[in-house]
Amino acid sequence: MNAAVRAVARVSLQRGCVPFAIYEGYEGLVEGGDKIKKLGWHDVKGFLSIGGTVIGTARSMRFRTREGRLTAAENMVKNGIDALIVIGGDGSLTGADTLRAEWSGLVDELVSTGRLVEEECSHLRHHLTIVGLVGSIDNDMSSTDITIGAMSSLQRICESLDSLTSTAMSHQRAFVVEVMGRHCGWLGLMAAISVGADWVFLPERPPPLDTAKYGENWEDEMCEKLAMNRKHGSRKTLVIVAEGAIDRNLKPIKPDYIKTVIEHRLGLDTRVTTLGHVQRGGTPAAYDRYLATVQGVEAVEAVLRSTRDTPAPMIGMNQNKITAGPLMDAVKLTHEVAEAISRKDFARAMELRDPDFTAAYNAYIESHLMSAENAVKADTPLRIGIIHVGAPAGGMNAATRVAARVCLNRGHTPLGIRDGFSGLVRDEVFPLTWEQVKGWQVRGGSELGTNRDHPEPLNAADAASGNGGVKVKPKGITTWVPCGLIAYHLQKHGIQALLIVGGFEAFTSMAVLAAARSTFPAFCIPMVTLPATISNNVPGTDFSIGSDTALNAIVEACDRIKLSATASQMRVFVVEVHGGNCGYLAVLAGLAAGAMNVYIPEEGITLAQLQQDVQMLCSRFGREASASAQGKGQRSEGRVILRTESASADTYTTDVIARILRTEGGGLYDSRTAVLGHLQQGGVPSPLDRVRASRLAVNCVDWIQAACAEAGTAATAAAAAAVLPRVYTRRPDHACVIGIRGASVEFTPVDRLLADADVQKRTGKSAWWMGLRRLIKVLSKYYYSEEDGEEGLGSAAVALEHE
Repeated sequence: MNAAVRAVARVSLQRGCVPFAIYEGYEGLVEGGDKIKKLGWHDVKGFLSIGGTVIGTARSMRFRTREGRLTAAENMVKNGIDALIVIGGDGSLTGADTLRAEWSGLVDELVSTGRLVEEECSHLRHHLTIVGLVGSIDNDMSSTDITIGAMSSLQRICESLDSLTSTAMSHQRAFVVEVMGRHCGWLGLMAAISVGADWVFLPERPPPLDTAKYGENWEDEMCEKLAMNRKHGSRKTLVIVAEGAIDRNLKPIKPDYIKTVIEHRLGLDTRVTTLGHVQRGGTPAAYDRYLATVQGVEAVEAVLRSTRDTPAPMIGMNQNKITAGPLMDAVKLTHEVAEAISRKDFARAMELRDPDFTAAYNAYIESHLMSAENAVKADTPLRIGIIHVGAPAGGMNAATRVAARVCLNRGHTPLGIRDGFSGLVRDEVFPLTWEQVKGWQVRGGSELGTNRDHPEPLNAADAASGNGGVKVKPKGITTWVPCGLIAYHLQKHGIQALLIVGGFEAFTSMAVLAAARSTFPAFCIPMVTLPATISNNVPGTDFSIGSDTALNAIVEACDRIKLSATASQMRVFVVEVHGGNCGYLAVLAGLAAGAMNVYIPEEGITLAQLQQDVQMLCSRFGREASASAQGKGQRSEGRVILRTESASADTYTTDVIARILRTEGGGLYDSRTAVLGHLQQGGVPSPLDRVRASRLAVNCVDWIQAACAEAGTAATAAAAAAVLPRVYTRRPDHACVIGIRGASVEFTPVDRLLADADVQKRTGKSAWWMGLRRLIKVLSKYYYSEEDGEEGLGSAAVALEHE
């Protein structure tokens, strides 16, 4: 929420508006006085890293009455406020819409009773602009894929559950954990996927899962599944309960009752943990900072383009794009979920959630419950190879775990391949079992082992003759593995489909194998690459798994570095981040951490740019030093500049940039460097990466099954002699990259994506995030000064409201 307040305030100032903060929610709007304060640029300093809400929030009984809203309108008019940006849930947004509908009547009454005079409200009398931002950890609002605060809450939950899992395994205990969410099971479901819970209770999908077998007796079904997990060697039992969980008769399911059932029927030492309000606090996750920032900017733009006839908009996020739709339509759809549940129409309740809710639920059931009832048993079992290629990234293990378990539930044989293609030609291939991948969802790095060893493209003569050559030879590869050896060992182990989990090298490896199909029939199998790289540089997807984990690591480091810079005063840090030739990490982390500027390979670094940054630093530090000497203003704010490791690396290294800034500052400020290095690759994967990995892995297995069904079978004498694989396909669309495009999952043939790839630079040619580059400067005061702001003030004003 605080990131949204910061964005609204700073963009409002630059757009010629006067931002106000209304403290303590609608109660502050009714109370007025010092609860309504103008915001200046420095008033929102440091907001990005602060949890909760700095301007406060409170439920207001007075605002629910007409007299209360009359007083609120009076306070707004007296402060010249004609627009209200509300950050809250459906109740807060409904209250704002009510105020908008009554506005003209309220102002007329205030004038007629003498509480206001005509002159002070004539320009505010006929229209109140309302814009809604959804701030809710529950992620229960329709018409948006995600709400501000939900991802941070999920992160708090997973941190707690990861710790509880260690305790449970040590003592072989069972834990029943209640999470928030009211009547929405999003937090419970995503937490269950992220930590590998043994069972989950959701309001939208009451148990039992198999009504034909268990009727309404969910206790028997749950205990049977939990006992099966214990039988197969599990040392812990973890059950997650959403606070609004119910059975099929709408009777609440409470943690204490579940505890009693587990203890009496299974004899397990069981504890109940209610996470409570710890889920609402803590430092915001990187994604929430990004989401709140871009939505806050759009909220100001929505205010400025609003007319009297425009329905009050709600700013949302759909298909990875900021949207603005009718506020009350979204509220109405949200209420329909509760109505569907009350009618016991649970299928409709699932449909009304965000687009991926049902798919995520099905993925959880199939990848966490052995012999899942909803698993579609394959007509023909397959031997599916799973290999990691490239640098490690958070979520690789989670994807492998889910893919392996889905394969097992459907009757396939998942084959783990150790140490990439070099391991394959050393015959380091083995079947993955259910228990073997237990706990992989929380492990960083690569349990299978990974490296940059790459299939060697066939020679130029082959390329010219069309016999399998391809001009794909990325830089940085030191070990090339002959295609002939790879083909031999794929055929030796009977691998009929290949799932390649990795970054740009995984993408180019599959391109080489697909191009060599005419020479090596062993490559005539369905192949799919699941992008996993912190750099987010693989064409065909908006997000790669691992990139969110890296972003959180960078943002956390930058928060600490900024504290050091601020404490020392008059200091700027140049922070070097990973990314290769892709500036994604620098741009998104710069936006989430409040960087002054970012240097990325796509733009390079010029002397003119460095001169501009020096002027900016001298101007800001100089004003802050002058104000401090006169006893005015606040302490100097430490500043951070992010640089992608390869941005103009031949000339302007991180150390060189820091020296230039220090020297040109003439002693006004100091400059230091920080190279984050490989800490960006390691650590526990973020919940968002775990969820994305699970979702994509299930889709990959679905795609492999469909591709194998579409592929021809080589039922020839050659096939009988094992010259050709049983599954045989040379179709270009049977060598694909899976990607997240917006909120959808898409499969794109690798030969098409090569046109959108710069192989030598190891990156894609198009980047959706480049448009955010300028916003970093906008929010770091690059284009604004208090003097300019005073000259540009307009009649519009913006108030901020929490509820």
